[in-house]
Amino acid sequence: MPRKPKKKRFTNRAEEAAWWEANGDTLADSFEKALNEGYVGPCTVVVTGDSTATKIRLGSRDVAKARAQAVERGLHYQIYLKTIIHEALLKIEEGQKTGNS
Repeated sequence: MPRKPKKKRFTNRAEEAAWWEANGDTLADSFEKALNEGYVGPCTVVVTGDSTATKIRLGSRDVAKARAQAVERGLHYQIYLKTIIHEALLKIEEGQKTGNS
């Protein structure tokens, strides 16, 4: 089983953003490897936008479905999740404007 990484401390948000930008691909590769080796169960997806971050807990089956659907569409699964959430929010908003729920 992979060793648990030490918790990274940042002095401010800019430093943290720079670290994630520099290390995102490495972390994604590490996560993919752990997933393929069966070390990952339910996970937390962090979706960022503007200045907020939202954590969404997803079961491994939902993550697997999202990954498969993303591959079919030629997208990274996190971008795919962001897209389907955005589309669902727009659909709900449109339904409210037309009087449908």
